[in-house]
Amino acid sequence: MTGAPAAATDFDAAVLRGFLAGRFGAAEDFTLERVGGGQSNPTYFLRYAGRDMVLRKQPDGPILRGAHAVDREFRVLSALSETPVPVPRPVLFHDDPALLGTPFYLMERIAGRVFGDAALPGVPPAERRAMYLSMARTLAALHAQEPQRIGLGDYGRPGNYFERQLARWRGQYDASPAPRIPALDRVIDWLGAALPPDDGQVAIAHGDFRVGNMIFHPSRPEVVGVLDWELSTLGHPLADLGFCCMPWHSAPQEYGGLLGLDLPGLGLPSEADFIAEYYAAAVPTGDLLPFHKVFALFRFSVIFVGIADRAAAGTASSHDASRVGPLAERFAERALALTGGDG
Repeated sequence: MTGAPAAATDFDAAVLRGFLAGRFGAAEDFTLERVGGGQSNPTYFLRYAGRDMVLRKQPDGPILRGAHAVDREFRVLSALSETPVPVPRPVLFHDDPALLGTPFYLMERIAGRVFGDAALPGVPPAERRAMYLSMARTLAALHAQEPQRIGLGDYGRPGNYFERQLARWRGQYDASPAPRIPALDRVIDWLGAALPPDDGQVAIAHGDFRVGNMIFHPSRPEVVGVLDWELSTLGHPLADLGFCCMPWHSAPQEYGGLLGLDLPGLGLPSEADFIAEYYAAAVPTGDLLPFHKVFALFRFSVIFVGIADRAAAGTASSHDASRVGPLAERFAERALALTGGDG
């Protein structure tokens, strides 16, 4: 489509076009397409003046303090764009909400494949293992970056990461108007009792490092881009690694997990294979404990609580938010099972 924006935006596309003309000059080619599947910040494919870009903005309506931080996404992309970590190159950040209703940023669009299902449907089984191992090495490369050296020394508070994160996500859960989830309450108690001592390790933690946020090469089994940095901060590398283990502890109908599938028959690695590949490429890191996996499932459960709340308020950015919202209880049950409790 030339010269006409696509429909289904939550802002006036003509206003955006005028803004782009002021930044890049007038152009006839302008297309805008809403990207489906995301549960958080509204995302659009944008083509203007021969450039393929992606627009990310905050959702409309009230949001939790610190959530949907597109400014932080832009900052971390800017810092990592000069490192071996594969990320889309940032283009610009606009913080004035008067233009599109919320702050937004633009980044270059990377050609490649994105999968919402951890089983990688449509991929030859012989390539699936290699794709997962590439993902493990990419995570190790991220954690190898020294925050101070790349200008992210103040990107978060170093030290006591899990204690602070447990308090943060518990606070978001407590702020939800939805009924309490008994399994989630029990998991929170267990995490408080099992909290490991702080070992002083600090890395850039992505916060949502999973298959759905990877761009894989169009034909090769390798990660060429990591997306969705809104939860990133200075944190502990084992928080990300524990999060990466979630597919092996959730079923396909639970946000596309791997539990119950014939992993060898599908060419998929075991959890142990993935962890081993990470450690083979990572800087020296402590042992992954059940705590780290339970914490990841707990945090994702709280994220689903937030999605359900936004669906109820009519501000969720995904059309199926009301469907995935009930997964908060399922992920809490999966976490509880890993503690040795009833699941």
